[in-house]
Amino acid sequence: MGVSADGSGPHRLLPGWSQPPEWECCGKWTFDGKYFLFPSRSQIWALPRKGFFFNRKPTPIQLTSSPMMLSDVSPSPDGKKLYVVGNLFRGELMRYDRKTAEFVPFLSGISADHIDFSKDGQWVTYVSFPEDTLWRSKTDGSERLQLTDLPARLPCWSPDGKTILFYQQSPRGGESKAYAVSSEGGTPRPLLPEDALPQVDPNWSPDGSKVVLSPNPGRPEATIRILDMTTHQTSDVPGSKGLFSARFSPDGRYLAGLNSGMTGLFLFDFQTQKWTELAKGSPTWPKFSPDGQYLYVLDAAGNGAIIRVRLSEHAIEKVADLKNFIMSGTYSSWLSVAPDGSPLLLRDAGTTDVYSLDWEEP
Repeated sequence: MGVSADGSGPHRLLPGWSQPPEWECCGKWTFDGKYFLFPSRSQIWALPRKGFFFNRKPTPIQLTSSPMMLSDVSPSPDGKKLYVVGNLFRGELMRYDRKTAEFVPFLSGISADHIDFSKDGQWVTYVSFPEDTLWRSKTDGSERLQLTDLPARLPCWSPDGKTILFYQQSPRGGESKAYAVSSEGGTPRPLLPEDALPQVDPNWSPDGSKVVLSPNPGRPEATIRILDMTTHQTSDVPGSKGLFSARFSPDGRYLAGLNSGMTGLFLFDFQTQKWTELAKGSPTWPKFSPDGQYLYVLDAAGNGAIIRVRLSEHAIEKVADLKNFIMSGTYSSWLSVAPDGSPLLLRDAGTTDVYSLDWEEP
């Protein structure tokens, strides 16, 4: 917003400048008062003071074009420099080796999260970080193929290896939607184009006949739904109101989920049609082991830890302490499990520095 020193004439500075609207804030005036500097679209912009309060459609001038995300601009008192914070986001994919109790690079330490593997373990799909684009490749890195241009979340490989499901985060005011794309590439297609409810985190049943759809977290009134891929009809999972992040067990008997407050891990038994609480605390990112014996979660309490629950007796075991492990990724944390049962995390490998830029008036 812009306003005169006497408080008159308040108005939006940049109405309709960004479509969709970007997050513009934290600007500062140059010391001579000629320009208002602010970050937007990860770069630094200048708005001339001339006509500032009278021009209802001012045009900002882009000052930087950097591969880094720039923010927090501050001009020097002598008017010759700009100081900015530059963030270079990157991660390193790591596997926890239980024999050595150490994290080691996985898939050559690529900067990617939301990893999922084909049923035969020969293929992998992932979301590049920070670009958020969807890819697939052989597990040795060969035959790499980009599947989306737009941001993708939490891909899931079909049991027959032909289709990958993912979802796209909802734009402002809309609901997240699930999509399907061929593992050979092509145009992603909406899974339920006419459905108005959120379609988050789509996951296949082991036989490929069903897909479980979760609501967004923090929606206590919403339910987990199951989509029948033959009839294309959805049904609510009994007793799932307020639960999300649903996952089928490898044998199809169970469904894992978290409550909306992320204070409990729950298990639904399709045979008994009942939910059981497996663990309390701050569990996130539930993931079954490939053999179905364990359910892994990331425990966000304290310094963080990887824990797992043995399904046969619901016994809880700490797998790894994360006190010295700084995570990164699309949601700042994430957990998956490799075909050999090893936990996977994305370690922060980015940088944050202050940079000095020579300032010349546009």
